[in-house]
Amino acid sequence: MNPAISQFIPADYEGQPVGLIAGKGYYPTLIRQRFRDAGIPLRLISMEGETDDALVESFPPEERAAIKVGQLGKMLKHLKKLECQFALMAGQVTPKRLFHGLHPDLKALAILNSLKVRNAETIFGAIASEIEQIGIQMLDARACLDDQIATPGLMTPGKLKVPAEFLEHGIRIAEGAADLDIGQGCVVRKGTVLAVEAYEGTDPMLQRAGSFKTDGLIFVKTVKQKQDYRFDIPIFGPRTLEVMHANSIQTAALKAGSVILLDKFALIKEATQLGIEIYGF
Repeated sequence: MNPAISQFIPADYEGQPVGLIAGKGYYPTLIRQRFRDAGIPLRLISMEGETDDALVESFPPEERAAIKVGQLGKMLKHLKKLECQFALMAGQVTPKRLFHGLHPDLKALAILNSLKVRNAETIFGAIASEIEQIGIQMLDARACLDDQIATPGLMTPGKLKVPAEFLEHGIRIAEGAADLDIGQGCVVRKGTVLAVEAYEGTDPMLQRAGSFKTDGLIFVKTVKQKQDYRFDIPIFGPRTLEVMHANSIQTAALKAGSVILLDKFALIKEATQLGIEIYGF
């Protein structure tokens, strides 16, 4: 295997099967496409009620397994049975599942009971650690998506419309919130914080900000200073773009090198048509 395929693939990778632990959305499907194009063998761990049916059906039965959200012990057994030596988490799990619809097995209950703080980092970090304890290496969730990551500067055509001072204010707020484990994004307007992302996710935050029915809104998406790239990678996709447009948010500032733009070329083209500027900082 040539590590030049992706800077996020370990240099010592030699073609072993990778277990794709897939949540909802297009992200896991894009991972499947990119890994297959690169000749990397994939196995699928799907989650009932979350993983797209089309993605599940794209794997032969002997290369996939299904679990309910919370069945950590079963996940570990399937990863071993499918002979995975690496694993990658991709796709969201519906946030409310933590409170309703969770099916924790004994392994998951032990982890949840050990956590004094429950957020994406602690929960998924604990899951990643359990996977690595059985000898399966977690991959960076940006693997094979090098060309889909936000780059520095304006990614849409033209000149940046939003004043630099307001943009810098939004970046400062988002980075502070991320480091406090509140969330990865915020919406600001002319030095005022309108909304901060918490457990509900990006799109509900954008809708709350849009309810003010005002102009000059800036959406900022970032990561923690010590981000764990094995999970919880910030995603900017078509759905978020639609919600921005519906709520008159015309600027998105994304952390360069960290935020993934799903189907980046098409996304930037669509943003340009909608009059939305996308900037990497």
